[in-house]
Amino acid sequence: MTEQRIVQASRTVNASAAEIFELIADPARQPEWDGNDNLAEAPAGQRITGSDQEFTMKLTNGESRTNYVVEFEEGRRIAWNPAPTGEQPRGHLFRWELNPIDEHTTEVTHTYDWSKLTDETRFARARSYTEEALMSSVDRLAQQVEK
Repeated sequence: MTEQRIVQASRTVNASAAEIFELIADPARQPEWDGNDNLAEAPAGQRITGSDQEFTMKLTNGESRTNYVVEFEEGRRIAWNPAPTGEQPRGHLFRWELNPIDEHTTEVTHTYDWSKLTDETRFARARSYTEEALMSSVDRLAQQVEK
């Protein structure tokens, strides 16, 4: 049996795509809705505006992570490859896609793709990003924007 290495969670959120995207594209806001309680803080002023940018985060375990933005469409999609600061990405990706249903409702899809991860010491951690774990972040993001 082939192991599933691309995991997704989706739901409809009662907020505009622009409002939701601001929380995702500003790393300083990400700890507010991180459903894995993995993100401690990120310096302000790192708002993502395009591909080929990078942003840093401090994790709850004290480590620093640099995230390399590899996909970007303002208000619609953002994806990054994480890596321990000072190291190259290891082959996994986090992606957020926003599909506006109308001006006040958005379909939010969160994807974790570890199909290119080759470091077997990271597999156990990668397997922890289940659909339920991803949905936790989507749900907490929704709580931040739904009124």
